[in-house]
Amino acid sequence: MASTPQPPPAGLRGGTDGTVVIDHLSKRFGPVRAVDDLSFSVAPGRVTGFLGPNGAGKTTTLRMLLGLVRPTSGSATIGGLAYGQIPRPARTVGAALEAASFHPGRSALDHLRVYAPQVGVPDARVREVLQLVGLDAVADRRVGGFSLGMRQRLALAATLLGDPAVLLLDEPANGLDPEGIRWLRELLRALAAQGRTVLVSSHVLSEVEQTVDDVVIIARGRLVHASSLAGLAGLARPRVHVVSPDPSALAALVERAGWAPVGSSTSGRLELVDVRAATVGAAAFAAGVELHELSEVDVGLEGIFLELVGEAGPVPTGAVGDTQGRHRGEAPR
Repeated sequence: MASTPQPPPAGLRGGTDGTVVIDHLSKRFGPVRAVDDLSFSVAPGRVTGFLGPNGAGKTTTLRMLLGLVRPTSGSATIGGLAYGQIPRPARTVGAALEAASFHPGRSALDHLRVYAPQVGVPDARVREVLQLVGLDAVADRRVGGFSLGMRQRLALAATLLGDPAVLLLDEPANGLDPEGIRWLRELLRALAAQGRTVLVSSHVLSEVEQTVDDVVIIARGRLVHASSLAGLAGLARPRVHVVSPDPSALAALVERAGWAPVGSSTSGRLELVDVRAATVGAAAFAAGVELHELSEVDVGLEGIFLELVGEAGPVPTGAVGDTQGRHRGEAPR
């Protein structure tokens, strides 16, 4: 059974406030603009989801934040410092980017013992983090026999080794079963409750929506939205599904009313945006237009996310948020 993390984290004892600030950050790889004038901030004490489709620039941004890639312009800081300026950075920042690599013949315990002196923690800390991630019972087993979910837990243990104030996790739920995802959610929220900064990247909102307090969404290297999770839900635009056996009459009604249709009116099947079912039903009745189906469409957070990144339907107006002191950014081109 994994234990509950105990405060205070070492990074907080070291004096950094743990705030992550991305300020007009850009990165070009030849003609490719991987990150384009990106600005946002991540507050301590909250779990922030860093979201976007594959190739949106999430990992490149995190790599610039960790000093692994040099920005073309702009800056990325943690507690007001670039990563390379942070004294004993592994005691302040814990990061797990992309798939972790482990020696298959080495045990989980021995793997972390290799890192402990580099991080500057005693051997006892190795046992603590293995218990924290629920691997204490298999600490002496070779990693080669671990499932993908167990490897994810071991990668998280390595991230927590220095008791950092800031956690940067790239797709941490990969390979976890439903019970493991619930465990991860509870752990991350407990870590944030201690005042740590927790930034979790994912390309699937549904994977993290029960975990995060805030969201930062990017597409094509640009910021498209930053707000609390509730702020994202507030972008939902009402939609109505309509089916009529008389497509031309339905099309005429839609045109007269000035509603915004999604799809072709020639089929007699439409989705109408920014209007309620009661309004459509009343107008159809008054105009004598026969309807066979009329229902509200539940877009949901995932639907809003897909709209924002341009993968489904119209993009909501006013998409770029500016809550909690975040920098404004531009919507995707």
